[in-house]
Amino acid sequence: MEGQRAYVQPMEPILHVIGGGLAGCEAAWQAASRQIPVILHEMRPLRATPAHEGAGLAELVCSNSLRNDDLGSGIGLLHEEMRRCDSLILSVADAVKVPAGGALAVDRQAFSTEVEKRLLALPNLTLLREEVTQLPDVPAIISSGPLTSDALAVELAKATGSDHLHFFDAIAPIVTQDSIDFSKAWFQSRWDKGTGKDYINCPLSKDEYFAFVEALIAADTVEFHDWEKDTPYFEGCLPIEVMASRGAQTLAFGPMKPVGLTNPHGPNPKSYAVIQLRQDNALGTLYNMVGFQTKLKHGEQMRLFRTIPGLENAEFARLGGLHRNTFLCSPVVLDASLRLKARPNIRMAGQITGCEGYVESAAIGLLAGRFWAEEMSGQSPCLPPLETALGALLNHITSGAGADSFQPMNINFGLFPPLSALPTNIDCRATHDGPPPEGKRRKLGAKERRAAYAERALDRLGGWLRNNISEA
Repeated sequence: MEGQRAYVQPMEPILHVIGGGLAGCEAAWQAASRQIPVILHEMRPLRATPAHEGAGLAELVCSNSLRNDDLGSGIGLLHEEMRRCDSLILSVADAVKVPAGGALAVDRQAFSTEVEKRLLALPNLTLLREEVTQLPDVPAIISSGPLTSDALAVELAKATGSDHLHFFDAIAPIVTQDSIDFSKAWFQSRWDKGTGKDYINCPLSKDEYFAFVEALIAADTVEFHDWEKDTPYFEGCLPIEVMASRGAQTLAFGPMKPVGLTNPHGPNPKSYAVIQLRQDNALGTLYNMVGFQTKLKHGEQMRLFRTIPGLENAEFARLGGLHRNTFLCSPVVLDASLRLKARPNIRMAGQITGCEGYVESAAIGLLAGRFWAEEMSGQSPCLPPLETALGALLNHITSGAGADSFQPMNINFGLFPPLSALPTNIDCRATHDGPPPEGKRRKLGAKERRAAYAERALDRLGGWLRNNISEA
């Protein structure tokens, strides 16, 4: 029988969750909501990190965007699956979202405050502000994130028997809205999606663009420490100056592409490149520079970014920065339900597992919390189907990726089983002009293929959730 699980002996009744980021908060919510007593450990403010600014739970340290909310994208599908799984992170994000076109973006402070408020309202959850430096011997989830403290990282390295891998994650600058010159800049989302106030655009002519790229490459950057010099960047979050060094046109075809935008101050000729700033708080007073994560020195950032038309007098609420991220070689050290093979009383969650992105981190926290709740209630964990975004992401982390080349990964349809590989109730054979010859299947266009992936995923997710309810 599909989904049938063996009964296991209930375990120690308290679950310890280490790390109060998005993954830890989601894991704690999922377990505590299923009547499992939870102790959530967060080391801030007793111990700071290089990237966090405050002590709040679920602080967003990079962007305020949870990315595309459209079902036609892998991340949008993951959003919807998490909503259907009673995700704390998605519920709060929906409640405190700010305009961002087709993306789901939030007010950072309101997001952190509301996550903490909802967690502390749970009667069976306790928050302890302390640093954990040893691996527990009781049921636990380690979601200490990419900024895991040195002491805990050493313990993890000992337990896994493998070296940690490192990469850098970069932070984009934030500009105050009232310091932007709107005689040169304008409000518009690409292809006019959203409310029309979601993004601010600053245009560059061809000469301005190439001068900016040249200056960007020549600008001074912060020195790496000796222990950082051999650490690779994550390709999905390269510093702006590293992208520029890869070719003069890289930025014009990347974060500064002008397509889908029309400058109302001078629509002809079209801008050669455009810098976009995305709303960063609910008041609309702060905007972050999209794609401008950087390792430039602070003085260089202010000098260079104020050469951008519209930002000549920009006031920076936060300048860009760069910090080290740490993650496990999960295909080697984790089992299919996120347990450490060497310490099966511990599950891992969040970016430290080698997923990339706020939502992906929270999604793995969601699964880790559910798995422990099931196991501590006397059931064996029920893994999500491979055809779902949750299942595809879990599979990639635990077994789908090659151990020798394992790198952090955002959710994408390339992680899903092909549409023809597994049973599906979707009829992909019809064409607009009638059915194809018997036995033939029409190749789907990109938009149809994404829709088919999403439909199949949500259908399988529904069956998984119904099975979990019936066996609870």
